[in-house]
Amino acid sequence: MTRAVSVALALLLGLGAGAHAQDTTVDCGGRFSYQLVLAGYPDDSLFRDLTGPRSLDNNLELRLNLGVDRGPLNLDVSYQLIGLFGDTIDFTRDFPEGLQALVGRYPRDDARLFNLTHVFRDEGRSAVLQRLDRLSVGYAGEKAVVRFGRQALTWGNGMAHTPMDILNPFDPAAVDKEYKLGDDMLYGQLLRANGDDLQGVAVFRRSLETAHVDAEWSSFALKYHGLVGSGEYDLMAARHFDDPLVAGGGSLALGGAVWRGDGVFTFTDEETYLTAVTSLTYSWVWGGKNMSGVAEYFFNGFGQPDGQYDPESLAQNPELLQRLARGELFTLGRHYVVASTLMELHPLFHLTPNVFVNLSDGSALVQIVTQNDVKQDLVLLGAVGLPLGPSGTEFGGIETDVPGLYLSRGPSLFLQLNWYF
Repeated sequence: MTRAVSVALALLLGLGAGAHAQDTTVDCGGRFSYQLVLAGYPDDSLFRDLTGPRSLDNNLELRLNLGVDRGPLNLDVSYQLIGLFGDTIDFTRDFPEGLQALVGRYPRDDARLFNLTHVFRDEGRSAVLQRLDRLSVGYAGEKAVVRFGRQALTWGNGMAHTPMDILNPFDPAAVDKEYKLGDDMLYGQLLRANGDDLQGVAVFRRSLETAHVDAEWSSFALKYHGLVGSGEYDLMAARHFDDPLVAGGGSLALGGAVWRGDGVFTFTDEETYLTAVTSLTYSWVWGGKNMSGVAEYFFNGFGQPDGQYDPESLAQNPELLQRLARGELFTLGRHYVVASTLMELHPLFHLTPNVFVNLSDGSALVQIVTQNDVKQDLVLLGAVGLPLGPSGTEFGGIETDVPGLYLSRGPSLFLQLNWYF
């Protein structure tokens, strides 16, 4: 961590050396967040045996962002200081690594090219760590862009589910989607005069078995983005964790609505898998209030075809388990629909009800999200989550190795206060 910060400072000094004041721009800012998460657990929940009928977590995060531009050269640095305090950090400590990834304990750099995370403490009911979530240098010319280092990249056209976004996609039910987790990569973009562009990325990772950079753990991808009429399209070819894949998607204006969709074919040693998403968005005014609705269908070809989520059945689907552990997928079944409506009840207050439904087993997650601009630079996010479905279903709670106990959760409350500076 210290060495990485020193390198960043050296790069900063190098970019600014000999430059006139008007040649260099520096953008500093950040966010301080307090987060409260309260979750309940039903009587048949394995979590209840670990933490009681409910868990309470109070988490803090300081994020400092620095951007420096000198002509075509740029430097991007984001530092995080994270404190996690409560029940979840305690009872998940002894979870297997794959299950820890599913509950989102905290970011780790074990498989990344650079280890830019330092954990000060992880014991009892608390964990404190610091990390660099962005550390990249780049060149941006009129026709080409090149960046190297830790950065974030988002591809694809899905609204909730994003199968073409193979690098650290957001959980569809995540409330705070302001900052995507960064990866260590070499990124390039070529711009065409007609507005099309070609992007390429190489994400370098280390094998968890050898700790050495390994092509079988890395990702290499090319994506062409084009414009045609009132629509846009994307074509992608990649090698991701040693699996070739091809993808295509796009968006198209349909009257007052917009259609979006992606399809991804992944070729493993055993078979070919399809993941696909299609959605329709529409905006309107109702009662003088701005409204925006989304209806989306997601097909997860890696999911369980029969709706069986017991440990024995899941163990027979290693391709699904690998992608869950890597944070690329967040669903166990195959067929899902999502419905969401953003209601601007006031310019400073937004209400968004969401429904996520597993069509295979009928279980669902109902989520009510709010965003309130309390005052300038102070934003309060809130969400109430209600999982629906009997035990043994995805949202009702899947079976565990312990007879009669499930990975089930009850209603939950999420509050996050963000102060920007």
